[in-house]
Amino acid sequence: MAFNHLPAGVHDALAPLSVTPVTHSMPMAKKHRSDRTSTDNASRPAPGTVLDRLASGPSRASRITHTEHLPPRAGRHAVWPDRIRAEVIATVQKAGIEHPWAHQARAAEHALDGESVVVATGTASGKSLAYLVPVLSALLDGSEAPNGRGATALYLAPTKALAADQCRSVKELSQPLGHAVRAAVYDGDTPVEEREWVRQYANYVLTNPDMLHRGILPSHPRWSSFLRALRYVVIDECHTYRGVFGSHVAQVLRRLRRLCARYGSSPVFLLASATAAEPSVAAGRLTGLPVVEVADDASPRGELVFALWEPPLTELHGEKGAPVRRTATAETADLLTDLTVQGVRSVAFVRSRRGAELISVIAQERLTEIDRSLARRVAAYRGGYLPEERRALERALHSGELLGLAATTALELGIDVSGLDAVVIAGYPGTRASLWQQAGRAGRAGQGALAVLVARDDPLDTFLVHHPEALFDQPVESTVLDPDNPYVLAPHLCAAAAEIPLTDEDLELFGPATADLMPQLEAAKLLRRRTRAWHWTRRERAADLTDIRGGGGRPVQVVESGTGRLLGTVDAAAAHTAVHEGAVHLHQGRTYLVRKLDLEDSVALVEEAAPPYSTVARDTTAISVLETDVEIPWGDGRLCYGSVEVTNQVVSFLRRRLITGEVLGETRLDLPPRTLRTRAVWWTVTEDQLDAARVNPEILGGALHAAEHASIGMLPLFATCDRWDIGGVSVPLHPDTLLPTVFVYDGHPGGAGFAERAFHTAREWLAATRQAIASCECDAGCPSCIQSPKCGNGNDPLHKRGAVRLLTVLLAGAPQPEPEPPAGETSPGLPVPPDLTEPPGTSGAPGTPDAPDPSAGKGRPGQGSRAVGTAVQAAAPKAGPAPTR
Repeated sequence: MAFNHLPAGVHDALAPLSVTPVTHSMPMAKKHRSDRTSTDNASRPAPGTVLDRLASGPSRASRITHTEHLPPRAGRHAVWPDRIRAEVIATVQKAGIEHPWAHQARAAEHALDGESVVVATGTASGKSLAYLVPVLSALLDGSEAPNGRGATALYLAPTKALAADQCRSVKELSQPLGHAVRAAVYDGDTPVEEREWVRQYANYVLTNPDMLHRGILPSHPRWSSFLRALRYVVIDECHTYRGVFGSHVAQVLRRLRRLCARYGSSPVFLLASATAAEPSVAAGRLTGLPVVEVADDASPRGELVFALWEPPLTELHGEKGAPVRRTATAETADLLTDLTVQGVRSVAFVRSRRGAELISVIAQERLTEIDRSLARRVAAYRGGYLPEERRALERALHSGELLGLAATTALELGIDVSGLDAVVIAGYPGTRASLWQQAGRAGRAGQGALAVLVARDDPLDTFLVHHPEALFDQPVESTVLDPDNPYVLAPHLCAAAAEIPLTDEDLELFGPATADLMPQLEAAKLLRRRTRAWHWTRRERAADLTDIRGGGGRPVQVVESGTGRLLGTVDAAAAHTAVHEGAVHLHQGRTYLVRKLDLEDSVALVEEAAPPYSTVARDTTAISVLETDVEIPWGDGRLCYGSVEVTNQVVSFLRRRLITGEVLGETRLDLPPRTLRTRAVWWTVTEDQLDAARVNPEILGGALHAAEHASIGMLPLFATCDRWDIGGVSVPLHPDTLLPTVFVYDGHPGGAGFAERAFHTAREWLAATRQAIASCECDAGCPSCIQSPKCGNGNDPLHKRGAVRLLTVLLAGAPQPEPEPPAGETSPGLPVPPDLTEPPGTSGAPGTPDAPDPSAGKGRPGQGSRAVGTAVQAAAPKAGPAPTR
């Protein structure tokens, strides 16, 4: 049962939006012996006790707005299929696993039958074992072939860290099988001298989609013996392959299937996902094959206590005198400190690299005042670290040397962090799927667990901590991708032609949009048809035409100016906002100031410093309408969806005092503008509607601006995106519409599906936006309702009451909702490049939004040709602008 710290009725606002609740499958043991004793768990404090201790400080209890309790659940055993080799079953039993859970046995049965299968069960429910057992059995069979490699398997992980962790687990589990199983990681960190051995002798290769795209497929002749024997392809954490990133991975997998067919193999795909709606549909779109679904979680779980936590208001005032809440960063650092002092093993998930570093630094400083030995037991973990730094942190986490970790989503995925007692989530991660995935990191040894979501000072987080039913009574989102998006498809057709010339028979494999794109690729002189096939015509590597994670160019190297030491990298798309001159850059607990950003050479020179502030970049944006695809009347106003061109420029940065977030000053920047062609939803209002809303010319700009900010903040509730993945512009008189207009656009070339989802859910989306503004307790606007942390205009002008009246009139003219589009067509999606992409929230930076435009390649005039034009650009294209607010 759940109990609520707020008065009855406060959480009823979303009742009309509620759907049938979903039971979230949560933590359970990875090594699950049915006779496991509870000695270890008995020594751990109960999650409720840990929460009571956290809430015992001054004014702490009032910060908990809601507590949800998920009771423990018993597991259901089964037996392994009799076709599994006896040696493999014995090996699993030796690892302490007497019997499989029912879902593991079912998944193995499908794999042995040659059916591709997706296991979509709760966090730590033993999905790894479900696919490993049939894989190990096949590899053992293959080891008896004359060449010792009659069967091979390929494992794909979204991050290097997860692949390395899985390799350790496989080697440990398969040790009794001797040399029959030869597992090896093949990624960017693999030494050159080891790579040839992996190609020639490894029979279980663990890699990531990036290396498959850039390294393995273009060099397929060197992998011929491996591909010829390929029996299984394992795709772990497949729910992360969403949006544009997922669409790229889908085409990479089609290229893999094509090459395997040429070498005479037809691998079975085994997919694992902890949190997904309609997993078989998503897995089918990802692989291009029919996929069987195993979603009935038979594993046990411990109790989960999930608290929603809202930081208190401070005595400080922000822009325009708005009240300021204590930052989620400072609050999370306090909670991590308290948990460490209690001896509670914890991870704090943070949305940005800088946030992870900052929380680690604050916690270490506070622990030093209490017990210097504890300060060494807290660290940060994020993408951008050098490989040896990442591996050292992973070892320390596994050994228990670290008690507390501030981590980005690089650690969200299935890395085995057994023994964690608590998870603190600094800000809503953008989707319910990610929220449950992060919460599931605790309790992975079968014990009870505590999860705490700390709200940031923005409209969505504030809304969610006061409306828990939006989190706990709604299902996780669909995993949506669009492999037919021409911006995605065009470069992969070129890459496929460079691998083996494309024939007419190949076109069906790559989807229905392929036939229309081929003549355009010929006209662009990227491909040339000779007799029965299309050939790649250029000297450049075709695989370099696209970055599948949407990084938009080579990463910027962060170099210490005094020593020349390479500290790490920042993605090109984030460089303007993360490492501009004067930016504060954090690395492994040390603080640096950026002295120079050289965009030509992709280098940022930094010096170690100790400024008492952090920095947040600001940008400005102009937008023009290229094409209106759909236009529907909303009373006298119009709701539209179509193509736009956005011009964006980072113009300044704010200096904010650490801990409090108080603005200390603003510094101008001189950086070049960037342009982006993308998809947008926009709405217009007429003069009569403005009169009805009592919005006069003096407050019109502020009312539109406030509605734009709040609508961007609320869209992630409906479109499975992040507010930093979308941008917005509001104009009292736009030259293309000749009316007051608010635009919300996707921050990815060609569209990302967010704006289209906003168009289809506009009534509910804008109604929730109006409610979020109206219900906020501030007088004239604050970060919890209409102020944006990234507004290029300094949150000026804004008019809270005008925005409420304007949205009220607009919604009065909204048509009745149409039936939802079929699943998999216009559902939302969000990609998580977990450890390689700088989360844009770090510095107000543009990120790399990665969800698809589901209507791409379906007859939009000019869209395919624009995509080919994008493909024609340099192998490492310049990063375009990203979302502004």
